[in-house]
Amino acid sequence: MSFELFIAWRYLKAERKGLFAVVTTSIGVAGVMVGVAALITTLSVMNGFQTDIQKKVIGAQAHLTVYGAHSAADLDRVSAALREDPDVAATAPFVMGQAILTVGERTIGMVLKGLDPEREFQVNSLSASLSEGSWKGLKPVEAKGKPALPGIVLGEELARAMGLWVGAQVVLVSPKSVATPLGMMPKMQKFEVKGLLHTGYYEYDSTTGYADLDAAARFFGVEAGATGVGARLGELGRAQAAARRLQTKLGPAHPVRTYSDMNRTLFAALKLEKAVMFIILTLITLVASLNIASTLILRSVEKTKDIGLLKAMGATPRQVRRIFWIEGSIIGGAGVAMGLALGLLLCWIIWRYPIVELPGDIYYLSRVPVAVELSDVLVVMAMGVLLSLLATVYPAFRAAKVNPVEAIHYG
Repeated sequence: MSFELFIAWRYLKAERKGLFAVVTTSIGVAGVMVGVAALITTLSVMNGFQTDIQKKVIGAQAHLTVYGAHSAADLDRVSAALREDPDVAATAPFVMGQAILTVGERTIGMVLKGLDPEREFQVNSLSASLSEGSWKGLKPVEAKGKPALPGIVLGEELARAMGLWVGAQVVLVSPKSVATPLGMMPKMQKFEVKGLLHTGYYEYDSTTGYADLDAAARFFGVEAGATGVGARLGELGRAQAAARRLQTKLGPAHPVRTYSDMNRTLFAALKLEKAVMFIILTLITLVASLNIASTLILRSVEKTKDIGLLKAMGATPRQVRRIFWIEGSIIGGAGVAMGLALGLLLCWIIWRYPIVELPGDIYYLSRVPVAVELSDVLVVMAMGVLLSLLATVYPAFRAAKVNPVEAIHYG
């Protein structure tokens, strides 16, 4: 054990003059502990929400989407480029456009996506999100020689807002007009609700409907049979690299978007919120480090005579500074270690027991999600130790400037 560590440890274990110094030391340790625990718990909960939202977004979308299939030749070119890409595992064409959903006197704007269920379910997990009905009813089947209505699957929130149920009939109005003997008229098509979808992401559940690929292509007048192609990648982390590669190959006429590009605002907001919460909660640890500084200043005043004796016996100012640096590091390190244990314990309790219950109709979650990331834990620990070390700078330099003669004479 070094000389500085021995003295610092003796100072920590020695009998203190009065209760005030003991209390301030305890407050310093407790403050760092609470700050670290609060940071770890909060960041883990935010990671849980971000991971849950990302799963829901990916579940309703393809990893990568290519738009701009204006003709059959364009569609073939896009499909061929996707099949040749080494990162692409599956593809599915789609038709997407805006429409007006009409039920009686009620109308609402929506997004209609035409898809081939067999291929679509290879690029996302919409098949598992169906809460009522069946996907098999999308393609109209004639019954007793009578043409059947094309089917449509609506998001639960959209159906709830319009008072719809499985088996109800709706009318979709296309923004594109068609020529009739009476002039240009908006195109209208009657659909039958075949199912309700619950992805857990309000943006989709309240604005989107799904129809058969051919029916949607006829409704929107898409001659190519599709307006784009979605793709599932073998590795999600390769999405940006694959998008850049395909964009270069296909050119600007065919925009390539990843799931993160299409939800850029959402993910940016989550990232900003996490950063702001980190800064705000760091203030707790900063206050605790000021308590450590005040404790060490009191210690330097209390031990003025001892410091003078040490310097008279040959201790250098650098050694005196190291004594206080080590003492502050022990206090801060103890707080960081206890805060780490407390934070991980709180995360486990929140994950294991439904202490905090969420309204399912708002968050689509009944329990708070928790995801502890090693990088966040390491950053929080490093921040706690760094602030504790910075808090020792002034007390250490103040103690090192003590005049040994005056300290012994007046101490």
